[in-house]
Amino acid sequence: QVQLVESGGGLVQPGGSLKLSCEASGNIFSIYAMGWYRQAPGKQRELVANTTSEGLTNYVDSVKGRFTISRDNAKNTVYLQMNSLEPEDTAVYSCYAAALYSDNYEYQYWGQGTQVTVST
Repeated sequence: QVQLVESGGGLVQPGGSLKLSCEASGNIFSIYAMGWYRQAPGKQRELVANTTSEGLTNYVDSVKGRFTISRDNAKNTVYLQMNSLEPEDTAVYSCYAAALYSDNYEYQYWGQGTQVTVST
């Protein structure tokens, strides 16, 4: 089992910055990838960014050059640094962790979500 706790959401003006944190606990050694999804009202949930155990990173096109995903292995934490925020970034952001168990069984764990609102 893996537990995820997000923090760092809030209200910010356009052009501002926020840094989200996702701390993992439990069977952290089974995790091979972590990342962030977001969902805005009336829109589909989309993958924003993720990082693998090999250190590879991926971003949705709309956030490239503005968002950065990083890891602190000592703290079992993944971060999402969000710069140059736009109103279109307003959404509930949810952390996920993908775990691999015996016999190649895969499972995704989810955090509770944190609200990010970009507005004047």
